[in-house]
Amino acid sequence: MDDTGSAAAKFEETTPTPAPQLRLSVIVPARNEAVSLPACLDSLLSQSEPGFALAAQWELIVVDDDSSDATPDIARAAAPGREGIVVLAAPPLDLTDRGGFTGKTNACWAGAQRSRGAWLLFTDADTVHEPGDLSRAIHEAEKHHAALLSYSPRQLVTGFWQRAVMPLVFSELASVYPPKRVSDPSSPLAAANGQFVLVERDAYFSVGGHRVVGKQILEDVALARAIKRAHYGIRFRYAPDALATRMYRTLPEMMEGWTKNLALLMPRPLLLAAMQTLQLLLFFGLPVLALELPRLVSLQRGAILLVWLRTTWGFYHRVARSHFPVADQAVSILGVPLFAALLVRSYLHRRINKSVGWKGRTYKVER
Repeated sequence: MDDTGSAAAKFEETTPTPAPQLRLSVIVPARNEAVSLPACLDSLLSQSEPGFALAAQWELIVVDDDSSDATPDIARAAAPGREGIVVLAAPPLDLTDRGGFTGKTNACWAGAQRSRGAWLLFTDADTVHEPGDLSRAIHEAEKHHAALLSYSPRQLVTGFWQRAVMPLVFSELASVYPPKRVSDPSSPLAAANGQFVLVERDAYFSVGGHRVVGKQILEDVALARAIKRAHYGIRFRYAPDALATRMYRTLPEMMEGWTKNLALLMPRPLLLAAMQTLQLLLFFGLPVLALELPRLVSLQRGAILLVWLRTTWGFYHRVARSHFPVADQAVSILGVPLFAALLVRSYLHRRINKSVGWKGRTYKVER
């Protein structure tokens, strides 16, 4: 990761913080999201709790990131006749070594510059928000003195492989980035989920916003680190009460997405792949060993059973941190081979190719 601290200082010296005119600006970066965007916009535009009216207290900014589908048309269709809705086209993206942004950070930064809210909410186009979650999120952030509040949404999955692999990914994320430690001001650990990042305007611009973390693939984590390094408060939690998201609709999408992210999210992806594989071998191998070796006495079989029970309990105790339904957690052991393969694949892309692909673009990897 680049030195966000010194970059932020330079940014703060040269760029004044725009004055807020509204309570909140909701910024939705969208690239080829024609399938997901309608539900997202419907859920946002139905936020009609008393005292929090669109245009009077908040605005919605949709930033089209050079989509080749109907994304910009869908966004514009929501705008006519309604105040408080802005549809922008992201500035042209420079993908050469001189470029300072990825597609998402470029779109987020464009939206932030256009925003007028005292709070900025960056939320993905594949999210669906519960009624009232915008005002409740601001209240939660203020109550906990958090300049940045991030939610991990309830994950919507389809198909066997998503049900088997996604709990494994999110259980490991919960282990690497425990929400309690992330939210602890005395801990240096920082993290955020880019699907929902609510950040106080002055804090955002004082650290340089998405301009400073522009080349980061994990822009959400990088922004959280910059905020916490500047001694602002962070709050991070699992929030099924606030929103849900369908990250991937197909197996190839899931494989591309986690190939992009896993090696950056997990400190030791190859070791994790090996440990996951070992657990798989013990889970299926120990019962076979106990049944197939005729010379084993009851005591030896009992010892093998105890090891198997300990392995099984440890595996599912860890997977329970994913917050996925019990049925998905139960089949997750069958997702271990694909999860391990994705960890290795992501590592190789990062170390050998030094690049990742996402939505038709290729980015050089920067930690």
